[in-house]
Amino acid sequence: MTIERLFLRSSRRSGGREARRTLRAAPLADDLRPVRAGLSGGQFRPLDDAAMKAINDTVFQILDEIGLSQAPQSGIDYMTKVGAILGEDGRLRFPRSLVEDTLANCARHITLYGQDPKHDMLLSGSRVHYGTAGAAVHVVDVIGNNYRESYLADIYDAARIVEKMDNIHFFQRPMVARDITDPCDLDLNTIYAAVKGTTKHVGVSFTEAHHMTPSIELLHSVAGGEDKWRARPFVSNSNCFVVPPLRFATESCLVMEAAVHAGMPVLLLSAGQAGATAPASIAGAVAQALAEVIAGLVYVNAMKPGHPCICGTWPFVSDLRTGAMSGGSGEQGLLTAACSQMLQYYDLPGGAAAGMADSKMPDAQSGYEKGSTLVMAGLSGLNMVYEAAGMHASLLGFCLESLIIDNDMLGQCMRCVRGIEVNQTTLDIQVIKDVCMGGPGHYLGHDQTISLMQTEYIYPLIGDRSSPKEWEELGKPNLIETAIKRKQEILDHFHPTHLSAEIDADLRRRFNILLDG
Repeated sequence: MTIERLFLRSSRRSGGREARRTLRAAPLADDLRPVRAGLSGGQFRPLDDAAMKAINDTVFQILDEIGLSQAPQSGIDYMTKVGAILGEDGRLRFPRSLVEDTLANCARHITLYGQDPKHDMLLSGSRVHYGTAGAAVHVVDVIGNNYRESYLADIYDAARIVEKMDNIHFFQRPMVARDITDPCDLDLNTIYAAVKGTTKHVGVSFTEAHHMTPSIELLHSVAGGEDKWRARPFVSNSNCFVVPPLRFATESCLVMEAAVHAGMPVLLLSAGQAGATAPASIAGAVAQALAEVIAGLVYVNAMKPGHPCICGTWPFVSDLRTGAMSGGSGEQGLLTAACSQMLQYYDLPGGAAAGMADSKMPDAQSGYEKGSTLVMAGLSGLNMVYEAAGMHASLLGFCLESLIIDNDMLGQCMRCVRGIEVNQTTLDIQVIKDVCMGGPGHYLGHDQTISLMQTEYIYPLIGDRSSPKEWEELGKPNLIETAIKRKQEILDHFHPTHLSAEIDADLRRRFNILLDG
């Protein structure tokens, strides 16, 4: 090859590279981004048709023959009025006709709202959304390589970071504010910290029903009035209304009733642990979780037909050698994906958990545990993937830096969910002719390459793809150090203003707000 041809080839490559860099730096319209909230999955189906039918038959059998115990009297009244049967043993049983009626008439294709409408999420079919959740009692200190108690300020900081993470689509409270001892203050201030920190949809829990009144009043004020709140409720109640196996949780049921009356969407959460509070078999754990959640659907729809519910089939995995939870296991990914597939079988809006690393730090173990379970959840088409970012130590620890690392990972997961487009444009043979028949012999600077580089491909924000030489020239960047730096940039410079100073001052005057102003 002549020197002239080498020069021309090098120039083409350089020009193509610069063109790509320039294009990459330009902002991309939301509808052209390679990934975004609500892409449809469903490519991964761990259950065949016969397995789904068998699980479905078992669900009806559980509800009809075993039922659930320990419902509060109000729940008994609601459910028996629509056809549930209270046995002499105190268990409520659900005839097949009642379950079929509930499944036929309950709410589908529901929208969970954000304070900012651009964050609204349609839960329909196999549309996928990733977000946080949990009740961690510790914050991971990656610098000190240890754990400390979680505080209210940490919840606010997590919400602020999530607001800046494109691939984390909702914010459910991931930690417990251990610096607040009064349960009513805890509920109120958790909501305040969350809705002040992010405009995305928020999920919260309540300790007791009678504590909810000030929290609901606060939400009315943030929304601009009760009518506006009821039109667009931007907070949902994550509700563990059952204590597996097959028992209602009395106080949580009363909270659920209050949430429904207040117009708040409800996550009906069944969190059995396979081998402990759920059958050790994956199929059995899935069937029990579905039965418990469908009993919750009967409960809610007996109160208020068509109330928006997310079916939270949330079975966990036990390490059967010790009985300890194993949230980062491959079995967890299979459980979550199977639950997702069954929820689509019923055409129900649903959520489950994935990404709950057993690893204590954002290390290699954390990466493979989170990546494997989260991509299975996304590919299965799960509507709401909870605990998908920041979680460690099987839900005991939460890491702010991991929110930033996991955001990159979730982008990759969503790219897998999106799949491969096959059409005349992507298979344009003229492009191949242009390159191979008298062209440069490569596609680097081709118009198609330039046009697809942003819409077809996703790029990590903090992940390092440099060559070893470039990496050394850049000072050998470390993923954790990069995440620490990005976290600090956000916390130092991003102070959300969607709650006006006037509204914030009014909330602080009327309620016992404990977060520093």
